[in-house]
Amino acid sequence: MYRLRSARAALARALVHSFSSAAATAPSVPAFPLKQVIKSNFEPALAELRSHVRAADFVAIDLEMTGVTSAPWRECFEFDRSDVRYLKVKDSAEKFAVVQFGVCPFRWDSSNQSFIAYPFNFYIFPRQELNIDGSSSYEYLFQTSSIDFLAKYQFDFNACIHEGISYLSRRQEVDAQKRFDLEYEGESKEVRDMPVVGMVSILFSDRMKNKISEWRDRLLQFQNGESQSQGSQSYSKQQFQTIFFKMRPAISVNGFTSHQLRLIQLVIKNNFEDLSYVRVKGENGESQHLVVYTDSKHDRDLLMKEVKDEHRKQAEMKIQAAIGFRHVIDLLSSEKKLIVGHNCFLDIAHVHNKFVGPLPLEAEDFVASIHKYFPHIIDTKILLNTHPILQQRMKKSKTSLSSAFTMICPHIALSVSSAVASDSYVKVEAQVDDSRCSSWNAGGKHEAGYDAFMTGCIFAQACSYIGIDFKLHSSTENLAYNEKLQKHINHLYLSWTNADIIDLRTGNKVTETLESNPKRRFSNISFENIVLIWGFPSKLKAKDIRCCITKAFGSTSVTSVYHLDETAVFVYFSKTEFVSKFLSLKQNLERSNDDPISVLNPLAELLEGRNTHAADYETYKDICSSPMSKLLFANQAEATCSKWKKTELEETEAVVENRGYSTETASDIKSESFVDRISCDDDKVINCLYSLQDTQSRTSNFS
Repeated sequence: MYRLRSARAALARALVHSFSSAAATAPSVPAFPLKQVIKSNFEPALAELRSHVRAADFVAIDLEMTGVTSAPWRECFEFDRSDVRYLKVKDSAEKFAVVQFGVCPFRWDSSNQSFIAYPFNFYIFPRQELNIDGSSSYEYLFQTSSIDFLAKYQFDFNACIHEGISYLSRRQEVDAQKRFDLEYEGESKEVRDMPVVGMVSILFSDRMKNKISEWRDRLLQFQNGESQSQGSQSYSKQQFQTIFFKMRPAISVNGFTSHQLRLIQLVIKNNFEDLSYVRVKGENGESQHLVVYTDSKHDRDLLMKEVKDEHRKQAEMKIQAAIGFRHVIDLLSSEKKLIVGHNCFLDIAHVHNKFVGPLPLEAEDFVASIHKYFPHIIDTKILLNTHPILQQRMKKSKTSLSSAFTMICPHIALSVSSAVASDSYVKVEAQVDDSRCSSWNAGGKHEAGYDAFMTGCIFAQACSYIGIDFKLHSSTENLAYNEKLQKHINHLYLSWTNADIIDLRTGNKVTETLESNPKRRFSNISFENIVLIWGFPSKLKAKDIRCCITKAFGSTSVTSVYHLDETAVFVYFSKTEFVSKFLSLKQNLERSNDDPISVLNPLAELLEGRNTHAADYETYKDICSSPMSKLLFANQAEATCSKWKKTELEETEAVVENRGYSTETASDIKSESFVDRISCDDDKVINCLYSLQDTQSRTSNFS
């Protein structure tokens, strides 16, 4: 896991002094044993992994990705509601690729009183083995900071691209099978509906009819024992040599164009009841086109069934070969083992998107789907942040993977021998193939397999600290049902940051276990009090925007102004009513153009240039749900909202036409609907306009 790992080296140096005497006398140790898996050794590695997973007490996982955020404003902010946080995770999982997948089964060895870890590091690459949806390849983004990080730790990009294991999701597998079936059925339908037009096609069809008829007649004569002329035999060998297909006489009609083949198929269908046209795949993978003789309708039906079954079998073989790394995911799902991750909501979202199917639009649907495939997931980051004993152990240290590993498992992180390490530490040995060791150089590579190992070590040690005695552990006991873990099983952060926790069993937020976060200034945010503003003059900063608004609505009207980026801010009003007042006043001022009173209004500076837009929080959610990712939020909002404006204008025109408003009033309504997207229905918009006209009249009279 490349996220938040930079503190690892500093913390390790800080703790190494406590083990300095042991380190000074310790002999040199080998590199960490890690099973590297690419497509050339995937099959035997999968068989080996299968046996280890079935015997495991839990399985730790970790992913390496090509990025996290497709635009700066897609970072997770304090003012992001739970559904918005999920949309940002969804966007990340859909736009970036997974290039490494670490899987590390852990098995308790009662004879040695230690855990045996089997770390696997899979290189995966989204190579499109089957042309399922008509596209030639997948498209994913690369975030430069993520690629720089991978390169810093000697990530083997050549191995990933050239030797990475491809995959199909469950949805893609179903779609591929449907596509193969439709392809087979479609050929017959295409020929059945095909008209024969043009002199060339007609002449070709007549010539093929005559030649096929001659071949059929000679075949019947031979079956009846009648003699054939030498000329006919020579002609037959040169043009239509008889072969056998599934114990039936046949001729090969390869070498024709696709159009000619369709004409031949049509000729067979319309003129010969005892001949069948079939297309099969040869041993070299190339299509073979045959005309096959059948001696009865039953035999013809049997032949076509055999061909169809063979076609389906070949399609299934192709699909099974293309499933690739998903076999690992299917293994983890079928065994129902406890899956352990660290800050793993984004990891799990990638698993669903890449290996199950497209991510649902709502978080509740996502957690219901993932819970069906992985009923037992635990996040070590949440465990460390929320369990009182572990909070005390962490001593307010960071809970990034590297920091937690060094703090919770210093005996492993610093390669301290078991003789020096405290008895309270859980022993862990790593095994690859037939080689097992308990001491290694942990400061080498930082790969998904090693990170999965670190995650599993943290979990094993955390279990020991909270009172799970592995010395009493039975191989038949499922850790997923241990009562000491029940409050933490299936609880994940709804983001890649410490934010809301969601229960995968119910889809509900978990509030009672949220740890206190001193960086969070707002514990209970009223999202209906938030207005999103973008496109304002670049010279304005958060304090300037706050000053403009408070001058118009009072010094206590604004609680906070928070930047998404340099082009957009959240304005958090102290009361919900200020939201509608602000949006109404903004529209009023924009429609008044250069009216003297408008120019003197405190909001005039914010609206300078007439490019400033504002909307409620639901609009922000809609913008985040867009598959587009413009670099600046203002550009994203304009590109997204332009479609809404067109739709709303059309809807407003329909309302005006149906209700019969005057031309002048209709013009006002269209203008009002087009300026900004506000959560109100047509009647409220119209009432707002009438109120606005009354206000303008009173202002003119007062002047």
